[in-house]
Amino acid sequence: MPKETERKFLIVNDSWRTHANPVACRQAFLLVSRECCVRVRVMGKEACLTVKGSRHGCTRAEYEYVIPREDAEEMMQTMARGHVIEKTRWYVEWENMTWEVDEFHGLNDGLVVAEIEFEDEDMEISLPPWAGREVTSDHHYDNGYLAEHPYGEWGKGDG
Repeated sequence: MPKETERKFLIVNDSWRTHANPVACRQAFLLVSRECCVRVRVMGKEACLTVKGSRHGCTRAEYEYVIPREDAEEMMQTMARGHVIEKTRWYVEWENMTWEVDEFHGLNDGLVVAEIEFEDEDMEISLPPWAGREVTSDHHYDNGYLAEHPYGEWGKGDG
């Protein structure tokens, strides 16, 4: 079974931008439940459909399939649950590992989160100076939650 093991952190400063490479990203959730979520994403010129299982610690099942971009666009317009997530994904190298920093736009503007994927939950990682509080287990920072409860509305009764 394909698995994704990742940790997620809030960003505390902009020093990560020095060596970052950006890619535009839009994604929508077709299903969000405790057991799984189904997401469609357009990133750069490619599109994919992803099914993720529930998280156990830092790990969960993940199945990802490349699909035609036109199909992804149509699914986002006609089947999205909540809002379409808009963000720039920045790839940042730190101590021989590639971090993904998501800078959210639109209704989630102001939120910046870093993720690091690794082989094994027990693997030790060195945190960069721009990585702040860990939010791996806080569902509020899951993209599926942000699609229905945008960051810009937090503190207004939705977050």
